Amino acid sequence: MVNKTYRIVWTRRSQTHLAAAHKFIAQDSKKQADKVVANIASAVYKAIENPEYYNPDKFKVDNDGSYRAFEKHHFRISYRFTATVIRVLRVRHTKMSINKY
Repeated sequence: MVNKTYRIVWTRRSQTHLAAAHKFIAQDSKKQADKVVANIASAVYKAIENPEYYNPDKFKVDNDGSYRAFEKHHFRISYRFTATVIRVLRVRHTKMSINKY
């Protein structure tokens, strides 16, 4: 059995959304904001060993199975994996409207 090595790439959109979430939460508690961001990042890195760890993204139109999503701390994280890369596409609060993509 050959183990593939994946690397995580955060898109600018996902970085911007995560930074905005941190800024918003930090208004009440910087410590809590740091914890939420760290937990989201940790959850993303779980996919390195198996990019199919999370369920297929049910909101992705014509999903070939490479688009995955999960929720953590009321945030929905979407990513796509290829042969060697797991690309984090977006991080949005679950109360935000869903944009089909």
